[in-house]
Amino acid sequence: MAEITASMVKELRERTDAPMMECKRALTEAGGDLGKAEEILRVKLGSKASKAASRITAEGVVAIQRTSDDQFGAIVEINCETDFVAKNDDFLRLASDCAGLVLCENPPDVAVLSGLPLGDGTVESTRTALVGKIGENMSIRRFVRVAATGRLAFYVHGGAKIGVLVDYTGGDDQLGKDLAMHIAAAKPRALDASGIDAELIDSERRIAAEKAREANKPEAMIDKIVEGSVQKFLNEVTLLGQVFVKAEDGKQTIAQLLKSKGASIAGFTLFVVGEGLAKRSNDFAAEVAAQAAAAVQR
Repeated sequence: MAEITASMVKELRERTDAPMMECKRALTEAGGDLGKAEEILRVKLGSKASKAASRITAEGVVAIQRTSDDQFGAIVEINCETDFVAKNDDFLRLASDCAGLVLCENPPDVAVLSGLPLGDGTVESTRTALVGKIGENMSIRRFVRVAATGRLAFYVHGGAKIGVLVDYTGGDDQLGKDLAMHIAAAKPRALDASGIDAELIDSERRIAAEKAREANKPEAMIDKIVEGSVQKFLNEVTLLGQVFVKAEDGKQTIAQLLKSKGASIAGFTLFVVGEGLAKRSNDFAAEVAAQAAAAVQR
């Protein structure tokens, strides 16, 4: 059996918000497998055990540019080390310029984008100069250029921490704005169930079955309970299944909203700054000691 280390317990706790001892027991039961341990905790503790897995850690901004006819759009995420730099005018300008270049030049990847002309140099030379000026690393993480099948609506929220482009047909400008705002707030993983990984659905099915058995539900009812749980999960994570955040009755789904407006959605792009990245974590005492040592050296 793999050794259960303090760092493993800490990581599982950060993923799940579960008590330390529960994390250790789950890791022991899972033989040190973090993924299995998380599933064990979800069975024992419910959905709370996965809420911390999507915490946003890295800093930066999302920038969006689009054409005046709403037919083409670009969304870019640029990361930095601190929130302070994420508010710097030069950093924000770089993000906006990069989005504009993606829109106009349609580069295939970050390497090509970095080599495109910008100002007196290139995107990369501009980035390098800004790193030298500010003294903090920054990087272009990802971008998407969208050619609409209908028209594009966009939304940027929370100090440019969340950005959305949505391609829709029918309805009016307000519908497009409402859809983009909903996506930013509800953060769907896909448009519908076909966009959800089959392994994730199978995992939800296993978890639901284990929870039903632990609750001593009759075996004859378990299949029905499991399918109900899976459908509830899919409604929560797919755009069309989600309840519209502005629904007056608190029940209208996005699919129902679109039907009432004679509209449809071809797709959407959602960027949340730092999603899936780990923030640099400094030991406070060590940081103070390092600053004191640097002051002495000066």
